[in-house]
Amino acid sequence: MNVPRTTVFVEKILRVAPNVKKLYLLLRASKEKTATQRFNDEILGKDLFKVVKEKYGPNLNQLTSEKVTIVNGDICLEDLGIQNLDLAHEMIHQVDAIVNLAATTKFDERYDTALGINTFGALNVLNFANRCAKVKICVQVSTAYVCGEKPGLIMETPHRMGETLNGTTGLDINREKKLVQEKLDQLQAIGASPETIREAMKVLGLTRAKMYGWPNTYVFTKAMGEMVVGAKRENISLVLLRPSIITSTFKEPFPGWTEGIRTIDSLAVGYGKGKLTCFLCDLNAISDVMPADMVVNSILVSMAAQAGKQKEIIYHVGSSLRNPLKNKTFPEVAYKYFTTKPWINKDGKAVGVKNIQILSSMNSFHRYMTMHYLISLKGLEVANMVLCKLLDKEFKEFHRKIAFVFRLVDLYQPYLFFKGIFDDTNTETLQKMVSQTESKTFYFDPKVIDWDSYFVDTHIPGLVKHVF
Repeated sequence: MNVPRTTVFVEKILRVAPNVKKLYLLLRASKEKTATQRFNDEILGKDLFKVVKEKYGPNLNQLTSEKVTIVNGDICLEDLGIQNLDLAHEMIHQVDAIVNLAATTKFDERYDTALGINTFGALNVLNFANRCAKVKICVQVSTAYVCGEKPGLIMETPHRMGETLNGTTGLDINREKKLVQEKLDQLQAIGASPETIREAMKVLGLTRAKMYGWPNTYVFTKAMGEMVVGAKRENISLVLLRPSIITSTFKEPFPGWTEGIRTIDSLAVGYGKGKLTCFLCDLNAISDVMPADMVVNSILVSMAAQAGKQKEIIYHVGSSLRNPLKNKTFPEVAYKYFTTKPWINKDGKAVGVKNIQILSSMNSFHRYMTMHYLISLKGLEVANMVLCKLLDKEFKEFHRKIAFVFRLVDLYQPYLFFKGIFDDTNTETLQKMVSQTESKTFYFDPKVIDWDSYFVDTHIPGLVKHVF
């Protein structure tokens, strides 16, 4: 389960869908909390639910106990790891719609973890759906960026089993799983430390992704997840929903709610704090973002539209075609917001911001890093040698920070200069199926968004309030 997306989905169901008889919510217990405790703390306990709490008041607990059944399980396991056999039997005979929101979204996630959740987790959900007697629809939430770094108009077409982005042959999902296990066995046989194993798994994921044309482990394993559910769906109606970059809520349950930190968010707040002095991107390139409430609305409408159709359909849920957002907007809105509402530091003083320096290419980034940091690092290295490693701690820490910056840039560079536009013909058709009355509740048309207003009045204030 991806908690930020799941919270918005559950909130919407409780607030506007009284006819939903039962919501079975699969949650994995942690070392510290049971699945039910996680639901109460990480979902119901969020500010997002204040509108639902105001609506139902003291009756909310009764509503959730009647409507929501917490299922202790794990999508990485066969049969979803559900050990309560009576509950599993009940679900198999009662569930008529399944939505898989689970994902690990780290670009450089451990390969074993990403493969377990994003690829085989998707397969486990589909296999469970195939066992459900009444199931009419299965929604697999993927990502628009399964396309890799492809430029131009990107169509709503499937990734078929074994197909790769660069034409390299030999991609076999079961072979990838076997490769991971062999690597883990080798590392454990030599007594490798947990840190060594973690780093080796990260490197393996990135290596395998780039071998087949994907820029990172996240989108690679998500693409394989699409492949496997497309191949194994049998007669189930399958929606592959591909949202772009998900941002804070546009309107419901209130504007600006968000949870978790995305790259564009940390850059914006880093700038507001006075810690970010340059921004790497192509200002004329288009970033595709979509508010979380619109993504959830598209999921719900797709379920109603495709239930019982016994076919596979793909929806790109994004803004780049209908309401393009150029990268030049980001530094402009950040400057506008933080000059009128400056960040207050820990000393209680307002932080002043200036127009940020734009680095429009990787070459300009490397020149900037050389002039501002790498020359200083080399000087510190020489001084450390002369002083018999007296400055060893300072040198290693400075080197670590610079290496971290280069690693981040390497991971995110494909998206800072992304040249693709996501076709959304299927999604536009889906929008037209929503009546004028229903569209007030189940809206997901990106054309209604004024990006300057959204970021200055909604998204950045939401970040400051709910995340930072």
